[in-house]
Amino acid sequence: MTETALITSKVFVTGVQVQAEIGVYRHEIGRVQPLIVDVELDIPTDASDRLADTFNYEAILKAAQDLAAEGHVDLVETFAHRLAARCLADPRVTRARVRIEKPLALAPHAVAAGVEIVLGRG
Repeated sequence: MTETALITSKVFVTGVQVQAEIGVYRHEIGRVQPLIVDVELDIPTDASDRLADTFNYEAILKAAQDLAAEGHVDLVETFAHRLAARCLADPRVTRARVRIEKPLALAPHAVAAGVEIVLGRG
């Protein structure tokens, strides 16, 4: 009997740009600003060559865009947690790492500020 090795694939999308209403300061309320989103997902896979056995990268892009379109979010931490939770809604995903950069947060003194979170099952 031949055993099949279980592999954990890291599916990732980097540099997703979304416009979001985000922030707690008066000058941030009621206006959109850019976010740069990176997502990395751990998904157990085998050596399958079937598209149905893979995770569609576009689902990550759509989740970030949908979340941004839902309206104001106070904190990048909240945005990151919500995005990770949406990724974990797919039962194949065992871990989601989400990094959110807010380029205008400390401009012109820094390129970006943000947060990185990791959510996993268990």
